[in-house]
Amino acid sequence: MSENKAFTDVKKLRSPERVALLEIDRVIDLVLEDLSPVLVLDVGTGSGIFAGAFAAQAIQVTGIDINPKMLEEAQKFIEQGFFQVANAESIPHPDRSFEIVFLGHVLHEVNDPLKALKEARRLADYRVAALEWPYVEEEIGPPLSQRLKPEDVEAMAKKAGFSKVDVFVLKHMILYRMDVD
Repeated sequence: MSENKAFTDVKKLRSPERVALLEIDRVIDLVLEDLSPVLVLDVGTGSGIFAGAFAAQAIQVTGIDINPKMLEEAQKFIEQGFFQVANAESIPHPDRSFEIVFLGHVLHEVNDPLKALKEARRLADYRVAALEWPYVEEEIGPPLSQRLKPEDVEAMAKKAGFSKVDVFVLKHMILYRMDVD
């Protein structure tokens, strides 16, 4: 990917129209509800949109992504963040390294979403949260064939070892919040 292409992608990812769809403040409030975390892992951090929102809450953020160019861009936006190349299904950190693990638009992208959820659960001390596109055909976002049905996400969460999954239907997204027992 050329340097110009990466910059174009970041501009698109951070466009006001796309950012509005993400409902960042609402998502952060729901993810942090009843907790005061110090350490958050942002899986699939991309350009660091959610990492920046967590950092704005005085939380130490680690972001991982498989795309090193995206991590370079994220570091520009969140200077105090720690960013590293890693894949959602195999994250190089010890068990329970983070209070919260956040996966923003990641589950529908990975090869094995169940393995990604198990890995997130391994790393989370309190909570895992996954933001996904709703299972409806829309002009924005991935095609329906790449979206996850809520019942499938809930079933995977159970298989990953979560006893309870809270599902929040937002205006344009779905947030799955899973607390670690």
